Amino acid sequence: MFNKNNLVQQVIDCLVAHDPLMVINKLLENGRIKIDEKIALIECNLPFYAPGWLSSLQADSAVQLEKILAKKVSWEIKHQVAALQSDSSKTTLANIKNILIVASGKGGVGKSTVSVNLALALSQNGAKVGILDADIYGPSIPTMLGVKNAQPSSADGKLMLPIEACGLVCNSIGFLVKEEDAMIWRGPMASKALSQVLNETDWPELDYLVVDMPPGTGDIQLTMSQNVPVSSALVVTTPQDIALVDAKKGVTMFNKVDLNVAGIIENMSFYACSQCGHQEAIFGTGGGQKLAAQFDLPFLGELPLHISYREDTDQGNPTVNKGEKPELISPYLNLAETLAINLYRNLNQASEQISITEVKSIHICPR
Repeated sequence: MFNKNNLVQQVIDCLVAHDPLMVINKLLENGRIKIDEKIALIECNLPFYAPGWLSSLQADSAVQLEKILAKKVSWEIKHQVAALQSDSSKTTLANIKNILIVASGKGGVGKSTVSVNLALALSQNGAKVGILDADIYGPSIPTMLGVKNAQPSSADGKLMLPIEACGLVCNSIGFLVKEEDAMIWRGPMASKALSQVLNETDWPELDYLVVDMPPGTGDIQLTMSQNVPVSSALVVTTPQDIALVDAKKGVTMFNKVDLNVAGIIENMSFYACSQCGHQEAIFGTGGGQKLAAQFDLPFLGELPLHISYREDTDQGNPTVNKGEKPELISPYLNLAETLAINLYRNLNQASEQISITEVKSIHICPR
């Protein structure tokens, strides 16, 4: 770490004072911020993409920094997303720095819509992102991304190439079976199928793989939590009591298997009228915040209930990708930034060595 002379320390104090997410100190500790007071240059090698946070930091600190250094400050920004784990001894999967699982204690809380739009928001902020549909019994990601008729190909006859859609790469059991077919599998069979789709996909280099989990706390959740180097879990709930009861079970399960929980996302926090913009909390208020406080977890944000989210995913062009309504996109961009920063602040650097356990394939009949 650099020698803190008086001017440098003043610059540090200024940056810390204008950082509401409190990540500057860790960036300094890890040598990701360098300050050259002689030429008024701040060099940042950021381990996450957070353009809104960075822009606010630069704007809010500009006047004070100029007074400290007696000249206008220049910024040199680079990005290199860090691979993160709560246990730094874990290694990542090949090409995937961070696996984020999006879970819920019950169905009907909009988890898949959140997963897709969150993945798109991480991508729009600058990261390389993929999405895995882990809902073996009810895969919806192919429809939401507008590629339900796609079929994975293989360059080597061993690994599937992921499907590209909306700037993401994705894979799902839904690409391998007919839409009308029911997956009548017991838990162990479903878990093996998920492992096959995850480990036998030729993923490109990804900063984040977002995994849309099935609802509940069954075999698939245990498989992902215990057999896959997951960086963190996010729990999606709605504000009403019945959803919160089941969300608590999801948090409790992750705690029991010692998996980091990045925080709580409250979906459908309020209804936003598409005609007049009036907002109404039809499912109650504050439930997600209370749940986060109960488990001492970050509350990552509120997402509105709006007809466009449903219409856009039904049409295969999710709202964040469609880009027509900033008021519906902004909550996801903010969520993606807060999540990326919190992960870096709260987790440890992980090894990026290749560590893939061979999974015995099961036969999935193509269409």
